Amino acid sequence: MGNMLVMRPDLFGAIACAVPLLDMKRYHLLLAGASWMAEYGDPSSDDWAKFLHKYSPYHNIDANAEYPPILFTTSTRDDRVHPGHARKMVKKLTDLGKGLWPVHYYENIEGGHGGAADAKQQAFMTALAYDFLWDTLSKGFSK
Repeated sequence: MGNMLVMRPDLFGAIACAVPLLDMKRYHLLLAGASWMAEYGDPSSDDWAKFLHKYSPYHNIDANAEYPPILFTTSTRDDRVHPGHARKMVKKLTDLGKGLWPVHYYENIEGGHGGAADAKQQAFMTALAYDFLWDTLSKGFSK
């Protein structure tokens, strides 16, 4: 969903982005990221210049774009995708957007890659996303 946000923000009235992989320049340095280089490419090689930079949401935020409201959710204990991806993206969007882009963030201190430790937490995370989408889309968002 991070790529949809930066590549085609015009298509969405709101986006819920859960446990996201967003920084394709540093993903291989965090947690399990190094094991994904065969799939995504090696950012420390010419893969970055050839193609990786094109789909790294963190590196493609446009300060002049109009982004829809977005909710990022992650888990402190995610052992695959480091929560730093979501944290950094929220910070950058908040700083560049100067309050014009509604950016929301929730980090569960338990759970793992799915963002929740058990069914109750998963229900909460799902309800959080649906509530955000319902609330945002039913009110409309004027840019």
